[in-house]
Amino acid sequence: MSPNILGALLMMVSMACFTINDTLVKMTGGVVPLFQLIFLRGLLTSILVIGSRGRLGRLSFDLQRRDWALVGLRAMAEVCATFCFLSALFHMPLGNVTAILQALPLTVTLASALVLREALGWRRMTAIAIGLVGVLLIIKPGAEGFTVWSVVALGAVGFVTVRDLATRQLSPEVPSITVTLVSALTVMGSAGVVSLFQPWAPIGGWHATLIAGAAVFILGGYYFSVRVMRVGEVGFIAPFRYTGLVFALILGWLAFREWPDNWTLLGAAIVVGTGLFTLYRESKVSRR
Repeated sequence: MSPNILGALLMMVSMACFTINDTLVKMTGGVVPLFQLIFLRGLLTSILVIGSRGRLGRLSFDLQRRDWALVGLRAMAEVCATFCFLSALFHMPLGNVTAILQALPLTVTLASALVLREALGWRRMTAIAIGLVGVLLIIKPGAEGFTVWSVVALGAVGFVTVRDLATRQLSPEVPSITVTLVSALTVMGSAGVVSLFQPWAPIGGWHATLIAGAAVFILGGYYFSVRVMRVGEVGFIAPFRYTGLVFALILGWLAFREWPDNWTLLGAAIVVGTGLFTLYRESKVSRR
């Protein structure tokens, strides 16, 4: 299997894992306080990583100082993205929140130009501007459609962008499973501290099952999201991120009977289209 094909499969599996996790978390219906839920899920995820005993790769903490800084930055971005995304998820349809996240390829491209000083031509700039119009159609910044949770979901986009840029700059010697464990522990610890300031709720068997299932799939999402940024060509692999929107629309309908309105679907189509164009241009320039 070529690196590009492997990367595409890893991206689709990562998106599937994240979306199933989101669905299971949303199915708790807010019965379990958010930070208690994140802490318990992170605890189970960390136990699963440690209990794997190398089956997901060599667990090593002998990293260079630069890599530790990047791992730490990535972990904190993961914490902020998790809190923003799940907060929005409990107040918005699954498909709508996921549609907003489809702006990620555009934001990563723009951030790469601003932070990493990568070349950004007028075609890419135009695609980014049009893509932002699509995002506005999704979040509907008018008196009726706009909510503060749309802004919170956009915050998740910003933090995931930081996370992916940090991942891309890690040295090849850094084990992906180490990055996964550090992220899980950081999310768990942060949620645990905040949860001390709110009452905990008793958890029944059904909700415990949902949280346990979410822990399994968020482990897959964490692990494959690290690996996918380290294999193949980004220009070939990144378009497969949009499979997450397909998964979210299907699961949102099956689990919650949610279906985005026409404006949201139009905005998502614009964002996906401009993202694909940006990635096509990146691939074309790379070949040159």
